[in-house]
Amino acid sequence: MKRLRAFVCVILSCCVSTAYPAHEKASAHQHHRHAKAKSAHESGLDRSGKPRKGEASYYGRKFYKKKMADGTHMNPQSNVAASKTLPLGTKARVTNLENGNSDVVEIKDRGPYVKDRIVDVSPKTADKLGIKKDGTAPVEVKPIELPQADGTVKPGVDAR
Repeated sequence: MKRLRAFVCVILSCCVSTAYPAHEKASAHQHHRHAKAKSAHESGLDRSGKPRKGEASYYGRKFYKKKMADGTHMNPQSNVAASKTLPLGTKARVTNLENGNSDVVEIKDRGPYVKDRIVDVSPKTADKLGIKKDGTAPVEVKPIELPQADGTVKPGVDAR
């Protein structure tokens, strides 16, 4: 019985000694792949500060309290927004081109993931912009402050 127990211990230690380096290698590979994906996404961001025009929509009820890309929870009474191209932390003025209403938002999430939409705003901001009734509106998004890759903050082209 002692020999069997010793044999099992040797077999298990061999399995663990070969599995652990394989786990570390896989973990390092996964970390490298995540870093590459993050840097590829970072390179697609627009840090120019130039205004953009397009369609805006707003967060539906199913997104309330969900986690946003920056790790915070979506608060429908805040002035948060989602953009696929502006860096997280960007402050921007969103203006409804149909009625002239505007509000300042902070980009804290990624999206919208609907063709031709450039920004999703919180319900509070949607009320201020007057887009809740129709759900979408043509807007201009003017960056005011853009976080740069080096940690500095750059003013937008038309920042006032």
